[in-house]
Amino acid sequence: MKQITGINHVEIRVRSLAVTREFYEKLGFEFIEGPVGPEPVAVMIHPCGINMNFILNASKNADSDNVLMDRPTKQAGYTHVALEVSDLESVERQLGELEIPITGDVELPTGARFIFVRDPDRNVIEFHRPAPS
Repeated sequence: MKQITGINHVEIRVRSLAVTREFYEKLGFEFIEGPVGPEPVAVMIHPCGINMNFILNASKNADSDNVLMDRPTKQAGYTHVALEVSDLESVERQLGELEIPITGDVELPTGARFIFVRDPDRNVIEFHRPAPS
């Protein structure tokens, strides 16, 4: 469809608005509104325009692992969001200062490199540095 112009938002189910908000604010996201709607949902946006919606109805007693990423049987579904960055080394330093552990680090022969972290609900976030052009 030629009418698609971009991704409007990414939506993630979480347990706690307070915990989620604190984590994503460390990454530079700003709280917009919430909880709103029947689910309910909270909205945060990054100054670069990335919009994250958080569904605030995850069970407090749910498994502590990520059912798409941490189990031997691989289920179909979205596994992570990849955020493109201009300076990955700076992001690494900032994550260290924020005490957010890096859970994966991949460099391709092309020079592209990406690191991974987990949010408080074990959702995966990739910081992606493209290959040099």
